[in-house]
Amino acid sequence: MTLTHTDVYERVQLTFAEPEGVVRGGLVVLHEAEGITDGVRLLIAGLAGEGWLAVAPHIEGEHLTREDILDATDSTLDWLVERGVDADQLGVVGFDLGGTAALVVASHRKLGAAVSVGGELPGLVEIAGKLTSPWLGMYGDSGTEEGRVELEHLRDAAASADVVTNVVRYPGADHRFDSDPGAGAEAWQRTLNWFDAHLR
Repeated sequence: MTLTHTDVYERVQLTFAEPEGVVRGGLVVLHEAEGITDGVRLLIAGLAGEGWLAVAPHIEGEHLTREDILDATDSTLDWLVERGVDADQLGVVGFDLGGTAALVVASHRKLGAAVSVGGELPGLVEIAGKLTSPWLGMYGDSGTEEGRVELEHLRDAAASADVVTNVVRYPGADHRFDSDPGAGAEAWQRTLNWFDAHLR
């Protein structure tokens, strides 16, 4: 099992894991509202096991702004570059609230790839049309017509951006569809495939 470690860089606390062999690239992991949980550590370790130098900034506070998220991500990206990761080998991935944060980053920074797994849909359509990084979004539609329509709007908005995008819908699932083992395994593989395709 790959171990996670902690570091402090530019006043940002980081939790990270390093691959045992060659580093394929660097991934910023944006955590859920609960912070750096055991689940987040497992995710970081799992990404490291696939060859990625994976690192999560501790982004805390009740009223986080877009600037808070971008500043913490920028510091984390700098940390990765200092460890020898090329700029075109950098990506970001987030789950739940972190998935929304990953979309914000992908619409304000030019990275090699970005992935959002779950998260609340309202408010994302406007952001998705401004994507500047190749982005994969995976969401449950809550099993409602309203949820399905929201996802279609998100897909259309993302498609209008000048980068490659893909929105995957999990019918009948809530915003944390990945808690289902089958859907979670599929989302994990889609995530790895997206980074494999875009971080070369």
